[in-house]
Amino acid sequence: MPELPEVEVTRMGIASHLKDRRIVGVLVRDGRLRRPVNEDLAELLVGQRIQALERRGKYLLLHLDQGQLLLHLGMSGSLRVLPRHTPLRTHDHVDIYLDHDQVLRFHDPRRFGLVLWGSNWFADPLLAKLGPEPFDSCFNGAYLFRRSRGRQQPVKGFLMDNQTVVGVGNIYANESLFRSGIDPRRAAGRISLARYELLARTVVTVLQEAIAQGGTTLRDFTHPDGESGYFRLSLLAYGRAGQSCQYCGNCLREVRLAGRSTVYCPHCQH
Repeated sequence: MPELPEVEVTRMGIASHLKDRRIVGVLVRDGRLRRPVNEDLAELLVGQRIQALERRGKYLLLHLDQGQLLLHLGMSGSLRVLPRHTPLRTHDHVDIYLDHDQVLRFHDPRRFGLVLWGSNWFADPLLAKLGPEPFDSCFNGAYLFRRSRGRQQPVKGFLMDNQTVVGVGNIYANESLFRSGIDPRRAAGRISLARYELLARTVVTVLQEAIAQGGTTLRDFTHPDGESGYFRLSLLAYGRAGQSCQYCGNCLREVRLAGRSTVYCPHCQH
């Protein structure tokens, strides 16, 4: 599933091609996504000008003159700006035609994504309950320390909770905890302020590195120019169970936490 870096790479790749363009047509080939695409989407969008493309967590918001189009890549979705007559692929579900002979195309083989119209998505429960962005100034060690007090939940699950902070999915939680030397099984409420300060800084660094390297390509994700992300080559923990720890040489172990694969070093993480 695309995580925050993959979604941000998508936003960065297409935002400049969308800003100030006017929508001249909409074609919905298959509206059966996680929630049905608005039946009157063409009527709502045609004639409107695109003001900006914003990311909130793993959601993208296309701001128009009136209202917002909420986009989510689901497990396998992608958004690309292409020449209008680019040949179709299977699972190209929605085309938004622009006034410079280009098309914003939503592709989603598994159909877990979203293309939904709304007047103010920030007030909707999908976004209203989200925690801070990891790049916000309020996301720091003191915030994590305060929020974690009394919690017996494993710290990995705490970090992946979108009400704690948005966008730190399984891959990046694994990597951040590994680099910080924190055992992912440890109760969130039993971690010190100093260790949370290190973890918060590490989360930001890991995400920034992933964005700079185009994200992590696992299974379906490619960024808008069709190239793969290369952060997978920098992974120190995720997907490396049974291999040697690059810090100490001991064997990395794998456990399941909240149903997700979790790789850690029993020597370096405590």
